[in-house]
Amino acid sequence: MIEDLPDRYDEYLERFERELPGTSIGEFAKFAGKLIKKLTFEEFTPQYLEYIEIWERYADSVERGDTVNDVVLKLLRERAANLVLEPPA
Repeated sequence: MIEDLPDRYDEYLERFERELPGTSIGEFAKFAGKLIKKLTFEEFTPQYLEYIEIWERYADSVERGDTVNDVVLKLLRERAANLVLEPPA
């Protein structure tokens, strides 16, 4: 999947401001029970790409009816929190 990373970063900044207003880049705040850092574009990019890869594998596993390991869900939830995204149920 080819992503428009600058647009995804802008969306991240909008989510961050909506959920954790007034937090500057590089500062830490608490979201979804996790202490997260407001990322620069350079920090955001690899984390976002990793999240997308994990999410796609998770979605494929669920679609196939595979058993999903709790560790995978924990990892996905942590990555989602770092990106100020709603974690999977």
